[in-house]
Amino acid sequence: MGACGNKKNDPSVTTPNLGVQQSDTLAFRNTSLSLDERVQDLLSRLTLEEKIGQMMNGTPEIKRLDIPAYDYWNEALHGVGRSTAATVFPQAIGLGATFDADLAYRVSSAISDEARAIYNATNEKGYNIQYNGLTFWTPNINIFRDPRWGRGQETYGEDPYLTAILGQAFVKGLQGDNPDYLKTAACAKHFAVHSGPEKMRHQFNAEVGPKDLWETYLPAFKALVDVDVEAVMCAYNSTNGEPCCSNNYLITDVLRNEWNFKGHVLTDCGALVDLYKQPNEGGHGRVKTPAEAAALAIKSGISLNCGSTYSSLGDAVKEGLITEADIDAQLAIVLKTRFKLGLFDPKGSNPYDNIPFDVVNSEAHRALSKEVAQKSMVLLKNNGVLPLRNDLSKYFVTGPNAASVEILLGNYYGVNPNMVTILEGISAAIRPTSQLQYRLGAMLNKPSINPINYATGHAGNSDVTIVVLGVSSQIEGEEGDSLDSNTAGDRLDYDLPENQIAYLRELRERADKNPEDKKPIVTVITSGSPINLQEVEALSDAVLFAWYPGEEGGTAVADILFGKISPSGRLPITFPKSLDQIPAFDDYSMKGRTYKYMDEDPMYPFGFGLSYTTFNYDGIKASSPSIAKTENLTVEVKVTNSGNVASDEVVQVYVSDMEATVAVPNFQLVRTKRITLAPGIATNLTFELTPEDFKIVHNDGSRSIESGEFNIYIGGSSPMKRSSELGAPTMDKTTITIN
Repeated sequence: MGACGNKKNDPSVTTPNLGVQQSDTLAFRNTSLSLDERVQDLLSRLTLEEKIGQMMNGTPEIKRLDIPAYDYWNEALHGVGRSTAATVFPQAIGLGATFDADLAYRVSSAISDEARAIYNATNEKGYNIQYNGLTFWTPNINIFRDPRWGRGQETYGEDPYLTAILGQAFVKGLQGDNPDYLKTAACAKHFAVHSGPEKMRHQFNAEVGPKDLWETYLPAFKALVDVDVEAVMCAYNSTNGEPCCSNNYLITDVLRNEWNFKGHVLTDCGALVDLYKQPNEGGHGRVKTPAEAAALAIKSGISLNCGSTYSSLGDAVKEGLITEADIDAQLAIVLKTRFKLGLFDPKGSNPYDNIPFDVVNSEAHRALSKEVAQKSMVLLKNNGVLPLRNDLSKYFVTGPNAASVEILLGNYYGVNPNMVTILEGISAAIRPTSQLQYRLGAMLNKPSINPINYATGHAGNSDVTIVVLGVSSQIEGEEGDSLDSNTAGDRLDYDLPENQIAYLRELRERADKNPEDKKPIVTVITSGSPINLQEVEALSDAVLFAWYPGEEGGTAVADILFGKISPSGRLPITFPKSLDQIPAFDDYSMKGRTYKYMDEDPMYPFGFGLSYTTFNYDGIKASSPSIAKTENLTVEVKVTNSGNVASDEVVQVYVSDMEATVAVPNFQLVRTKRITLAPGIATNLTFELTPEDFKIVHNDGSRSIESGEFNIYIGGSSPMKRSSELGAPTMDKTTITIN
C-alpha cells in the first residue's frame, strides 16, 4: 500500500525519507511559509498508507515526523462534550428559544475558551484521544420541520432565518477572530435536507422540490459558509435519489461552485458504509464494495471519513478507481484545518495556546449558563398564580423529572460536578422556615400508575404543587442513545406518556378537593421538542416549558417561578394541537408545515411566550409607503413596558407578500431583537430591511422581488391569530408597495 512500492520505478518521483527526521527543520513546520506551501511539504513526506491514515477521524501518530495522534471527532453542541468536566449550557433548542444571536456568540466563545484550555492541558499530558481535540462537529443547523424528530433538540428550531443568525454567531464564537489562527474549527451539519425519520436515516431518500430546498433547507448552510465555517458534514440520507455523501449537486454544484466553500467536507459517522450496504441490508446500495465507496466519496469531494471505509483507499488505488493525486487533493484540504488550528506550530505561536485551565467550568461560565437558561424558558400559561412567594408554609414538588439530572443534559452533553436539579433549585430559593415535600409520584414512561400513591395527598394540603413532567433523552434523541424508545429516538406519539397525565389528573383532583380552598398547580415541562399539552394546560394554573436547561437549570426554573426574573423565552418551533394538523413525518414538502405554511390554528404559535409584564406596540412607521426593488426600507416602532415588572421582550419583525404569483409563506421572520425595559419605560426601535428580505423563492428555486403589496408586522410573537388569543401583545402592522 505504501507510496514507495507504487512509484519505485518512476525516476520523476522522490521517495519519502522514512527515517526519523528532525521535525523542527522541516518546511511544514516553518511558520514563515504560506499555508499551501506547508501543506504540500507535509504531503510530499507521507507514504500512501500514512496519507490514508490521516483521512479518517482517528488519525495515528507519525513518529518519524513527530506528528502526534489526533482525532477529528469532538463535540460541543452546548458545551464541550464527552471530555473533561466542563460547563453544560442549555440544549441548542433552548438557545434557539432566546432568539438572541449576541448570547449565542457569548456562549460559543466560552465553549471555545474551555475547549482550547482542555486541549492545552490534555495535549501536554499526551492524552491525544477522541473528544480532546479542537475540531467540533457543531452546530446542527438542520430545520426542525417536524416535532416527531428526536434530534430536533440539537437545532435552533423551524425557521431558516433564526437558525442562520444563531448558527453564524455560534460559528464566529467557536472559531474566534484571530486573522492567522482558528480558535477551534466549527462544522455545519447535516448537509442537507435531514430531519428524520431517525430509524430510516441510513437508507431514507428525502424528496424535496427546488422551492423548498432553496427556501427552507439550504439558507442556513449558505449563511454559515458566508462566515467561513471550517467544515461541513454530509448527512446519512439521500436527497432526491443520491446519498448526501456522494451527492454531486449538493457538494460540487452548490457547496463548492456556487457558494465557493473552501473548507473540508466530512461524512457523518459510518455514512460511507451506507454507500455499499444494499437496501435489503439497510443502506443505499450505491456501490458494491468498500473500495468503490471510498473512491466514490473521494471523487465526490469528501476529505474526511468518520469511520473506517477510507482504509480501503489503498485497494481503490490498486484497482484503478482513483489515483494517489485524487487522495492528495482531498487530504490537502483537511490538513489545512489542522494548520489553521496551529497544531503543527511551536507551542506559544498562537494566543490560544495560553488560555489557562481555570476558565473551564468557571464561575463566569456558570453564570452565563444560568443566563441562557433563564432567557430560554417559555411561559405558556399563567392564570395569575406566578410569580410565587418564596415564604409560603408548604410547597410540594413532584414528578418524574423534578430530581432528574438527565433532563438537564439533553444529548451530546458534557459533564459537570454541580448539576442543579429543579428540586434543588426550588429548595434553595424558598425561605428556610418553609416546608418542602418531595415525592417522585410517577415514573417517566410507565404504562400505568401505582394504584397506591401516597404522593397525591400533598396536592390538597400544600400552598402550591410544582409538578415537573415531560420527556428526556431516554425517550427522544439519536438512534441508539434513547434507551427507552422503540422508535430510534423519534417521538411518533405526540402526547406525554399516559401515566404522567394520569398522575396530573390525580393531583388536580386532590388540589380541588376543598372547593373553597383550591390549591394551585404549576407544571414545568422538560423536553427538546413540542408536546401535546392541551390537557396539561387545562389541568394547570401555570405551565412553564424549560427545555433541557443545562447545569443551572434548577436555579433558572426557581428564578422564574419566584419572580426573581420575568420569563422571556419564545418558541422557536410551532406546537400543533395534534399530529393530524401536519403532514406525514417522511413528507419533506413544507406545505402545511411550520408557522410559514400551516393554515390551521396551532396549540402554541412560533415566537410565542408570556411575560410577568405587558408590552404594547404602536406607532409602526415605514420610511416610505412605496419603494423600488433595489431600495432598503427603514421601519420604526414604539415598544412600551406597560406593566409593573422589568422584563426582556423579544421583538420580532415579519414580512408577508400579499400579491405573489407562487405559493409563499403566510409571513416570515426577517429581524429580531431582544430588549430590556423597566416598568413604564418606552423605547423606539428601528429596523433596516433590505431587498433580500422581500424576495420570494419561485418553484425552480430562483429568488426575486415581485412588485406589489407587502405587510410588515412587528410584535412579541408571530402574527398567527392564536398569539393574541393566548395573551401575546397585539402586533402592529404597516403596508408598503414595491414598484
